[in-house]
Amino acid sequence: MKYWRLGDLLVSSGVITEEQLELALRMQKEEMQGKRLGTVLIESGIITENQLIETLQMQLGVEFIDLNNTAIPPEMAQVLPKNIAKKHMVIPIKVVRNELYLAMVDPLNFITIEEVQSATRKKVIPVIATTAAMERAVLNLYSNEGAARAIEEMKKDNVGEVSFEPQKDSVAHIEDDANSAPTIRLVNSIIERAVTEQASDVHIEPREDEVMVRMRIDGMMRNVFTVPKELQSSVISRLKIMGNMDISQHRIPLDGRCNVRIRQQDIDLRISTLPTIYGEKTVLRLLKKAEGLLTMEGIGLRGENMELFQKLIHNNTEGVILIVGPTGSGKSSTMYTMVKDLNNEEVNLITLEDPVEYNINGVNQVQINEKAGLTFANALRAVLRQDPDIIGVGEIRDGETAEIALRAAMTGHLVLSTIHTNDAKSSIDRLLGIGVEPYLIAGSVKGIISQRLVRRICPRCKTAYTPDETETKFLKLPSNKNYTFYRGQGCSDCFYTGYRGRMAVFEILVFNSDIKRAISTNDPVALEKAIADSGFTPILENCRELVLDGVTSAKEVSRAVSRTDY
Repeated sequence: MKYWRLGDLLVSSGVITEEQLELALRMQKEEMQGKRLGTVLIESGIITENQLIETLQMQLGVEFIDLNNTAIPPEMAQVLPKNIAKKHMVIPIKVVRNELYLAMVDPLNFITIEEVQSATRKKVIPVIATTAAMERAVLNLYSNEGAARAIEEMKKDNVGEVSFEPQKDSVAHIEDDANSAPTIRLVNSIIERAVTEQASDVHIEPREDEVMVRMRIDGMMRNVFTVPKELQSSVISRLKIMGNMDISQHRIPLDGRCNVRIRQQDIDLRISTLPTIYGEKTVLRLLKKAEGLLTMEGIGLRGENMELFQKLIHNNTEGVILIVGPTGSGKSSTMYTMVKDLNNEEVNLITLEDPVEYNINGVNQVQINEKAGLTFANALRAVLRQDPDIIGVGEIRDGETAEIALRAAMTGHLVLSTIHTNDAKSSIDRLLGIGVEPYLIAGSVKGIISQRLVRRICPRCKTAYTPDETETKFLKLPSNKNYTFYRGQGCSDCFYTGYRGRMAVFEILVFNSDIKRAISTNDPVALEKAIADSGFTPILENCRELVLDGVTSAKEVSRAVSRTDY
């Protein structure tokens, strides 16, 4: 690559003028000491990062790489030391024979190239990447160093086809133990990374030539790193051992679970496998046992919704309280919060769950096992003979379970349950649709809590902006006012998504006499009017408050709350 000075290159390409170059050089000397010229030009607004990249591509023939959509093998962390990568903001992409493909923000930085060549003893082939993507890639790659070391040792020891014998309590504590087998340390590093990133699920997905590790963070899937194909069987076997599963069985789906302790946190792991054409896909669900998660504030209740929630669960000793929402909307967490709040030595509280996600001291929790004939309906019949005060039914899936639960509520029991529907009103239609009589719904249901999960704006990169008409119209805001909305620009803290963490947003419908009457007569028009007259606040209005308060963004509300719902 021909030696060029960046300023001369940009001037000769017509991207900047001689005067702009002189201004930038003066700013670099007086106001931005220590910063490279490209950074000065971008931060001062003279050029954009995209203009710089396009110029370097055309003039030097340097390729551009989108690091946000590139899975870098974790063993690359062993090719270039972390201190050099962070010092110069570069990252190794791949090694081909004696050539190292190196992603750089500034491919004209020949001092960096020479230092990397000296450290790696390989010829550097520079490729260009954006600053934001580079920061995230460096952070991700070097947080996988434990996995990289384990992978290299597994390759050297040729453990790809090793068979394992179960070891009792082998993962009671997750830690990078130098004396542990490489396979154990690799799996431990994957789980530890998931906890660090606050992931809810880890997906280990066999592909044709590699094994992809992905994590669900704040509800979104993220590529984390890849594992060489030859190590696939040992990683899957290790996970099966952890879950007390049959490691010799590869042709049918399997389920297992185990408890681990990571950084003073107790984590319950649910492990499931699914045969695919390239091997067994494995998913780990991470469930934290922290008590603080199961509080009203912890799940996102506030203001009027907090008052309605407390009124529903504490002012009723009988009846049905339904928690509704689509898959992944946090219904289970809300139900556990209710169970935890109602649990005391004066009541007999029994829950029916599939699966039991959190263990709560003092609650009689029953694991549903449909293969053995213990369905929700059968278990509910048995529970009614156990002198219960409060019954938690994990999910109403059919008319039989619904009818038993509603009749139990009419005979003096408080029943908590969940159902898959989009909003509070449609859950009434759902119950009618699975064959429940209108009089049973009207006579037993006390209230319906509908919810969705929305991502919080990252506090580090949160910025204000003036919304356009499309956003204010969607949120049903008056058009004659000026509003300030907020969004995240993206930073290393939030993986450049603009969001960090999630919270639930609710709508709570408390049944009154008018609503019950409309349901009993099966009059949809009267039901709509009765709900509107009851003071019911739809979920979109609660989302609107979160947007105006800067908790979440209008774009996130549009994603989480379907436009067809309202």
